Amino acid sequence: MAILSYNEIVQKTVIDYNGEPYKVLSSHVFRMQQRKPVNQTKLQHLVSGKVVEISFHQNESVPEAEIERMETTYLYTNRGESWFAEKGNPKNRFSFPEDAVHEKVQWLIPNFEVEVLVYKEKPITLEIPVKVELKVTEAPPAVKGDTATGGNKLVTLESGATVTTPLFINEGDLVKVNTETGEYVERMEKA
Repeated sequence: MAILSYNEIVQKTVIDYNGEPYKVLSSHVFRMQQRKPVNQTKLQHLVSGKVVEISFHQNESVPEAEIERMETTYLYTNRGESWFAEKGNPKNRFSFPEDAVHEKVQWLIPNFEVEVLVYKEKPITLEIPVKVELKVTEAPPAVKGDTATGGNKLVTLESGATVTTPLFINEGDLVKVNTETGEYVERMEKA
């Protein structure tokens, strides 16, 4: 386990802060007049998603978190739990509370492959691709002259999520969606 000094706590590293795993969202080392340098960071708790601001001083250091990655398959969501199985070992099944992973699971369909982050032999969160391709299952028809709203409509995807798309998107189309912002990116060629 690597020990990071205050100035090595940089963006995208995962640290073990107070016995919990945190991802560094941003860091800024600065010096105020005659004082010693300080690293002002924004940390995101990997389990709860809560963001905190912590300042690390020159004499402080923290251990880098030992995070392992596990290839898994999304199975289903039922009764407030989202279930996954380890790839190559379907007997190793585990779940996350739906409210903890809903923002990510809403873009998944059964048998979708995702990476799960494991901390101290316990699955803590999942990482999904930034962009996913999903089929449109429900799309209201485009009405001629209906551009007062900017030419957009709300469609439902095969995962159950809804996204705002241009009027030319129809039921059965394959669309690419940004999972971080929840925005439509482009229409894909039909398979």
